[in-house]
Amino acid sequence: MRSIPTLLGILLVVALRAQGPMSLSMQQAMDMAATQSYMTRNSALAVEVARHRNKEFIAIGLPQVNAEVSMSNFIDPPTSLVPNFFTPGVGPEYIAASFQVPWQLSAGGTISQLIFDGSYLVGLRAAKELKLQSEQEHAKAQADARAQAAKAYQGVLAAEEAARLLGEGVPLLEKSLREATAMHQQGFMEITDVDRLTVELASLQDRQRNFTRQADVARAMLAFALGLPQGTPLALTDKLEALIDNPEETALTEQAFDPNTHIELDVANTYERLQVLNWKNDRSKSLPSLAGFFSHSQVWNGPEFDPGGAYPFYPTTLWGLKLTVPIFSSGMRYHKAQQTKIGIEQAKVNIEATDHRLRATTDQQRNNARIAFDSYTIEKRNLELSRSILERTTIKFSSGLASSFELTQEQSHYLSVQQIYVQRLVDLLIARTELRKALDLY
Repeated sequence: MRSIPTLLGILLVVALRAQGPMSLSMQQAMDMAATQSYMTRNSALAVEVARHRNKEFIAIGLPQVNAEVSMSNFIDPPTSLVPNFFTPGVGPEYIAASFQVPWQLSAGGTISQLIFDGSYLVGLRAAKELKLQSEQEHAKAQADARAQAAKAYQGVLAAEEAARLLGEGVPLLEKSLREATAMHQQGFMEITDVDRLTVELASLQDRQRNFTRQADVARAMLAFALGLPQGTPLALTDKLEALIDNPEETALTEQAFDPNTHIELDVANTYERLQVLNWKNDRSKSLPSLAGFFSHSQVWNGPEFDPGGAYPFYPTTLWGLKLTVPIFSSGMRYHKAQQTKIGIEQAKVNIEATDHRLRATTDQQRNNARIAFDSYTIEKRNLELSRSILERTTIKFSSGLASSFELTQEQSHYLSVQQIYVQRLVDLLIARTELRKALDLY
């Protein structure tokens, strides 16, 4: 039997297919990932847990009220031996006697209130910082989800572009193969030339199918990044060339960077504040704590179960204060505080390391993006030149001025250039995505 979430996912896929594919720009895909990807949904739940944990800790310092009702019946009441003061000197020295009535019923309540506790005061601030930390982790998860969605979106476009480029050569090779077959039938060309073109065409078609399959896999990864059920039809509205030539993307390499606004440095600073509060909490444990309480109960006892009948309820009321004063812990509290104090220094080192790492990573990704763009520009020009050479060789082959070996050689070279071009295209897209992530622009 399928679970309810699985059935809902199937119904969603059916509904989407009935309505047609979901149209998405890359910006829409990133926004969707930031709200409903698996990682952001989990981090959003973590924020909710932190919010309730904060309120739970606040409630510790508020009045605590407890009620208790108990009933007991002694099947065999307890028996004690007491001196025989009824007939002293006659009979046994001790006799058995029971002073407990069989039935007992009690009901009461207790109110307690924390008046002063240094650890609680520090804990209130720590609970707020933990809530802030969970919100920062959620923001970081959203940025990661946006980056993952962008990579998946661009991966689909890159695979489809590779399949399209390979598809351009199929009609040319098919035309050349038909001409070579006809010339062979007329005795103007050897069967080897026909076989050579047949092998090249089959290889080209196989590569095209592989990239088409890669595009399908990339779409499945995009659906996963968006938190959509597998099989959800998606129509990508952004064009690859438009994304590459986008002025904002091109200008990323000159984008100013301020590590003080980066989410990872915010997380490091929050961790340092938590370590400070942890140290203050350890120090506060040497302070006295004071709590108050008030308790009232009604107790009934009787030989038969008849509460409030022949025998009334008897009240018991109590209030008081409890003062706890730490005096001596054999150095345990001191050494514990020293450990957390060292933790503060470690947190400061972590802040410094994070700052340097963010700067170094940004510089590295900036350099990678520049190199990737230059390599892409060169390979794009090489692709155009190789295509032009292949077209001229194809015309020569049709005119009988070039052999099939020359044609297949140029076709193989063109395929090689295509492969390098697609790789440089993917490198550029990944480099820009990593640079945008390093700049904390997601």
